[in-house]
Amino acid sequence: MTRYSLRRRLLGWLLVSTAVLGMLALADTWREAIRTATSVSDRVLAGSALAIAERVSVDEDGGLEVDIPYSALEMLTSTAQDRVFYRVDGPPGAFLTGYEDLGIVPADGDGTVFADAMFGDEPIRVATLHRQATTGFDSIAFTVTVAETTLARRELARAILWRAGLRLAGMILGASVAVWVAVTLALRPLNRLGEAIAERSPDDLRPIRAATPSEVEGLVEAVNSFMTRLGTALAGLRNFTGNASHQLRTPMAVVRTELALATRAATLDESRRANARADAALAEAERVLAQLLLLARVDAAGRGMEPVNLTALARDLTAELVPDAAEAGLDLGFDGQGTVWLRAEPVLLRELLRNLIQNALLYAGHGAEVTVRVAGAGGAAVLAVEDDGPGIPPARRALIGQRFTPSGGEGMGLGLAIVAEIAALFGGVLDLADGAGGRGLRATVRFAEQA
Repeated sequence: MTRYSLRRRLLGWLLVSTAVLGMLALADTWREAIRTATSVSDRVLAGSALAIAERVSVDEDGGLEVDIPYSALEMLTSTAQDRVFYRVDGPPGAFLTGYEDLGIVPADGDGTVFADAMFGDEPIRVATLHRQATTGFDSIAFTVTVAETTLARRELARAILWRAGLRLAGMILGASVAVWVAVTLALRPLNRLGEAIAERSPDDLRPIRAATPSEVEGLVEAVNSFMTRLGTALAGLRNFTGNASHQLRTPMAVVRTELALATRAATLDESRRANARADAALAEAERVLAQLLLLARVDAAGRGMEPVNLTALARDLTAELVPDAAEAGLDLGFDGQGTVWLRAEPVLLRELLRNLIQNALLYAGHGAEVTVRVAGAGGAAVLAVEDDGPGIPPARRALIGQRFTPSGGEGMGLGLAIVAEIAALFGGVLDLADGAGGRGLRATVRFAEQA
């Protein structure tokens, strides 16, 4: 059987799911970091362009002149890794100063516009400010363009991403520890449950009553159900072995005795009589074994039942046993009108009636009359087998339904014990009373309700 660790499985699922979610979160964090770095860079570029534009003026000849404030460029060079570029242009086509190769970002009106571009082989961020200088009578349009490389911006984005990654890794590590501890604590009731079961003796099959989480109640109920079924099976096995050792000891002893007598017989007739008695004892042992097997089946029987036509079942079984009754010198008959339905297991119900009839055939005596009756009374199904034989004294009838109680004559009362136990499976009760006219025995099984 493959074994696995619940802790490791939960931790693995946590790590995988967190890693997937973490990658998505980091991707979003990278995009947000880029936007944040770009926003910061754009504000600096816009401030530098505005500082330069404030130093653009109109000279005496009506042209534009510019005095570049180096403080404006120092704003950009605060990050020593980046390179800074600028240019100032007057009316269209009039380049004033700066890097003439630096591109200008076009705009429809005054204001600052931004764009990403390339300057040589380097990526840059460009800001172009479109303004107008006034002469008192006229306005002259000009543009100030400032650009810087994007190294600092990328490093800022990477720093933000790195810090976010560290925080996420810390969260994953903390969650892993929390899951490990939580699973350990959550499994303690199961460990206690296992210890409680391990401490039990092999014969202790009582239901488990240990406190367990609601999530494992189904498992506990399944274990309890299994232990109940196991207890039933073990009880049936113990009953069968006990019954077999009790019931088969006598006929087996008789067989051995008669076989010993047959070997020491002085004449052939004595040997034959001993063999005949041994054969009769074997037949008795075979009958008892068959009843023991049936008792074992009753002990382990389930409650799966179906509607059974009790009238038809009793009539057919009576007809089947008429030849046995005739051979024993008894008159076997059936009395039943209409259809009586009963919820039962057909095979066991048939064995119940068979044992009632065979018990009557065995003990009623030669020349007796045996009658099988089926009726419905007050919503209950009633099955009775009556004979006019010697009967059973009232003082002993209360014990007849118990195993190993003699029914009278030879043998033990397993037949009526089987009847009582099968009847109990189907909600029935066995009752023993005098037959008609106070003669014989009437065995009646009254079932609680019809189908």
